Amino acid sequence: MNPPAPVPAPTCLSINQQTVRQWSLPQLVAGCRAAGVTAVGLWREPVREYGPAAAARLVREAGLTVSSLCRGGFFTASEPAERRAALADNRAAIDEAAALGTGTLALVSGGLPPGSRDLAGARRRVADALAELAPYAAERGVRLAIEPLHPMYAADRCVVSTLAQALDLAEGFPAEQVGVVVDSYHLWWDDTLPEQLARAGRAGRIAACQLADWVTPLPEGVLLGRGRLGDGSIDLRGFREQVTAAGYRGPIEVEIFNPALWARDGTEVLAEVIERYRAHVLTPTPHD
Repeated sequence: MNPPAPVPAPTCLSINQQTVRQWSLPQLVAGCRAAGVTAVGLWREPVREYGPAAAARLVREAGLTVSSLCRGGFFTASEPAERRAALADNRAAIDEAAALGTGTLALVSGGLPPGSRDLAGARRRVADALAELAPYAAERGVRLAIEPLHPMYAADRCVVSTLAQALDLAEGFPAEQVGVVVDSYHLWWDDTLPEQLARAGRAGRIAACQLADWVTPLPEGVLLGRGRLGDGSIDLRGFREQVTAAGYRGPIEVEIFNPALWARDGTEVLAEVIERYRAHVLTPTPHD
């Protein structure tokens, strides 16, 4: 008897490159195609190494789309030369996103400059950078997507910590130019999340949705401690349902920074992600 054919991956699922970081870009594209995953979230470093034009062709010829490119940002330097360099790098990121055919460039805003305690000033510099870059991005068909990160990252990585703060920044620009990324790992704890998701949805600001779970105790170096779907404290199905209720209909990326996953076979990891996405994210049907 032949084994049953594998169940195709959910059409809404996108695999972020960091989840299977052990794979090269061609391996990621081939693995997702074989598993029926139709979208990938890419990162600039491997794309640059492969070449943006070649990467775009590879993805396109496999019948996949790029749900987002990560990342631009790091706007908070106070020295003029550093700020000019950051703006130049972000223009390059916008060009790379346009080459890949994705309309979404995720932005991590940057932390406090060394020795600074001026959080309000850092956030003002984020707004200033958006004003510089939004028209450039719009001309190339790319929307800047501000990603709020959990408050534990505010000092060194991202001074935008809540969805409300991200929306306050985004609302200074047309919705088609600046939106937001909503990531379960960073936002699940916020009791204002339902109203802020509704606010984002009414304005058409949700540019991307990402999922990972929150596990405790946090590992040393918390950046690499995201949990597999279903292993932690987040109501992932509830999060996804709120995002859907807010009107978002785009791909949902699974983005898990986790060295234990990277040490495993990539095909095995991808199959597990698909299985757990079905079990912990999708709403069960009467036939399940």
